[in-house]
Amino acid sequence: MGQMEDGYYPDYLAEGESGGSIPGAPGAAAFTLHRGAARVPVLIAVPHAGRLYPPDLAAQLRAPAEAAHRLEDRLVDLLAAEVARRTGAWLLVAHAPRAMIDLNRAADDVDWAMVVGNGESAEALRGAAEGAGRRARSGLGLVPRRLAGLGELWRQRLPLAELAARIDQVHRPYHQALAAALHDLRDQWGEALLLDLHSMPPLGPRHGALAAADFVLGDRFGAACAPALAQSALAELEWQRRRTAHNRPYAGGHVLDRHGVPARGLHALQVEVCRGAYLDSRLRQPGPGFAGVAQVLTALVQRLAGELAGRGRGLPLAAE
Repeated sequence: MGQMEDGYYPDYLAEGESGGSIPGAPGAAAFTLHRGAARVPVLIAVPHAGRLYPPDLAAQLRAPAEAAHRLEDRLVDLLAAEVARRTGAWLLVAHAPRAMIDLNRAADDVDWAMVVGNGESAEALRGAAEGAGRRARSGLGLVPRRLAGLGELWRQRLPLAELAARIDQVHRPYHQALAAALHDLRDQWGEALLLDLHSMPPLGPRHGALAAADFVLGDRFGAACAPALAQSALAELEWQRRRTAHNRPYAGGHVLDRHGVPARGLHALQVEVCRGAYLDSRLRQPGPGFAGVAQVLTALVQRLAGELAGRGRGLPLAAE
């Protein structure tokens, strides 16, 4: 196992389907898909919870412990596993860490200034760097480069061949597995919902008149999910008396852009959960709020699944 694996692993995934592989960690799967009881047309995906750091990757980080803490959606996979166990939703959990490759970024969203080529001309790499996406330029592209307050993450530039291996062994098979699972659910139920589960640092005070949101729902401003489903999700969280925001500051990323196609019965919502709501005061271990957040997410899945089943059952679509 990797250098920084902390022992937490959802037992629920023990009988899941392993996929992909982690460069530098022989025998380690990049992700696991657990096909639940399929009692609901919902797939829960957790792309940023990976905690398996190959020794070479950890050695290249300037501040490995702090970078991991900042980049990971800390233990949100444990929440996802509990909700999947209770509801029968399918579950896709990444084990490769976000520091290695960000599964919520497009494969071409690369800050090429951090990459060193093998035989490629400096002019070509500079041209690619100028065409990098906004997130890559900010330091949070396909491979994170820097973090506010921490600066540059890596001791040296990334070889192009290593970047290609991460895409081929982690990014591409993860998205292929996600798409196949979502289509399988859609074909069985008529419609399907992807809940892309993340965690976020506290956005402000957790209590009082100025308390910040504990949940942020993102649907790419209506492009990735039927508006009625998004509104129902917001209503459920409000009924649960949870402070919630919609699309601000997180509207969703590449996962929603790629997999949410409401016109084809494929809906996608990004769910951000405040780490202070389910972790301890140090934001490291499960805290006293864990069980309550798991129950809220369980109720959310059940409500949305009921609506989808009513909309889509009996209307199977041809596989694509």
